[in-house]
Amino acid sequence: MTESILWQGRIVPFEVGDTVAGALTRAGIADFGAGSRGQRRGVFCGIGQCQCCLVTVDGCVTEACLMPCAPGLSVTPEMGAEG
Repeated sequence: MTESILWQGRIVPFEVGDTVAGALTRAGIADFGAGSRGQRRGVFCGIGQCQCCLVTVDGCVTEACLMPCAPGLSVTPEMGAEG
């Protein structure tokens, strides 16, 4: 049985051990939203230092590259936060 997260209501499957960034990238999703100055968000460093991949997961802003996937997580773009 494949587990999944939700990206803006879209079902995105993930594999055990995936981060949110990994699952989204595998699903062909590279645009994670926009920063406060309009810059596009997505994976850059992959280790949580740059905060370019900020998203909102179940109401909390976090780095997608550090957030482990769990069944049923609701993920949405983070619009406007610094990073």
